[in-house]
Amino acid sequence: MRSVLQGMARAGHPPLHTRTPAQARVAYEAGAGVLELPKAPLPRVEDLQIPARDGHPLPARLYAPVARGEAVLPVLLYTHGGGFTIGSIATHDVLCRELARLSGAMVVSLDYRLAPEYRFPTATNDAWDALVWLAQNAQALGADPQRLAVGGDSAGGTLAAVSAILARDAGLPLALQLLFYPGCAAHQDTPSHATFARGLVLEEPAISWFFGHYVQTRQEREDWRFAPLHAPDVDGVAPAWIGLAECDPLVDEGVDYADKLRLAGVPVDLEIYRGVTHEFIKMGRVLPEARKAHADAARALRQAFGME
Repeated sequence: MRSVLQGMARAGHPPLHTRTPAQARVAYEAGAGVLELPKAPLPRVEDLQIPARDGHPLPARLYAPVARGEAVLPVLLYTHGGGFTIGSIATHDVLCRELARLSGAMVVSLDYRLAPEYRFPTATNDAWDALVWLAQNAQALGADPQRLAVGGDSAGGTLAAVSAILARDAGLPLALQLLFYPGCAAHQDTPSHATFARGLVLEEPAISWFFGHYVQTRQEREDWRFAPLHAPDVDGVAPAWIGLAECDPLVDEGVDYADKLRLAGVPVDLEIYRGVTHEFIKMGRVLPEARKAHADAARALRQAFGME
């Protein structure tokens, strides 16, 4: 991990938060594959469009480890990270391929709308609309509508956690919420935010930059659809698998959210990967911890879907 950080420093690229959102998206996508595993070939990869509530077509990509028609598969809706401002299907293509390959499940990766062009709560609404659409159209895709899960990393983990609460409220059963280092808190005031504020991939100025594009007021920050730790209750939400990075500003709020779920009687499997930072799951070429997290998450999916 230290050698990765040293390599980033040597590369000398301007920090994302010093660029415009459009420039930051291009830079993030350009660097997304540098430390990733080789792209796993899959028998079925299809691009889809999912309608949002306002009619906007949301791009999505379906990954399946078997060809169409060979089996009815459980399905994970995946929302990428990027502080609600950057990231895309393309930046998380390798990760979603790995989750499909290792779990044996179908993965649908969603390009929800990004800030500042689309501010809170557009991303939350897009993620929920996509989940409802997936439940209604699963059979046409060759998926099992009775075996649905949500997942995501960082801001995408926030969206997955919020979707799990909305699914509980709507009576839509989910098998699992799969959360890689999710953002859960309204304010960045935990000890880990101070301890890991500088020099470890996700820095404090970047967090403020990301969230400043997405949420405009204190009221929005404290809305549970941005900060699921503020949810009035999480009783009866889907079981959770939560994978955190030890050296990450978000680690404390991830633990806090796991505690909130456990106190509500929700089954939680919490893994903290030692010595790694935010974004580590996209560094499988150089970090064994990333490959272990992929395998652990895939195992959690198989167990939740009754595949083993």
